[in-house]
Amino acid sequence: MTRQVQRVKGGGVEITPPKYGSERTVFLADRLVQLISIHVAPWGQDHAASRWLFVGAAGNPPHQNTVGYWWRRTCKAAGVEGVTLHDLRHFFASGLIATGCDVVTVQRALGHRSATVTLPTYAHLWPTAEDRARKAADAMLAEALESGDDSADSVRTKRA
Repeated sequence: MTRQVQRVKGGGVEITPPKYGSERTVFLADRLVQLISIHVAPWGQDHAASRWLFVGAAGNPPHQNTVGYWWRRTCKAAGVEGVTLHDLRHFFASGLIATGCDVVTVQRALGHRSATVTLPTYAHLWPTAEDRARKAADAMLAEALESGDDSADSVRTKRA
């Protein structure tokens, strides 16, 4: 992220560099890039490089209150209750953890200044040593049952 929107008095916006320590590269999923491509396709190839992806009043980026309003209106139309925009941030972090990302990866993706900011909120989601041992033992057992003469079916047959 190399720039951010700052609101100024009178409803205007000012584009500034991010605050110190907030600079980061945001990695986007390929499917998200495809969705954004569909969103911007009507603008054509010759649109200005400074054009905003989502536009609010006077051609500026939408105000955060406007985005919140759009979110609440969309949730209501979809019959979804109790889901905030911030919940999406937690969903993203939880998904990264569930797919095996380490704390530093999640910290950077969320823009936290250090892992000590990330851990108090998300530590319970990382597998424990016991969880990892259980998963490894399960994988070893599955491999042994599938590769040996005693497959799961033949073990059941012998017991019967």
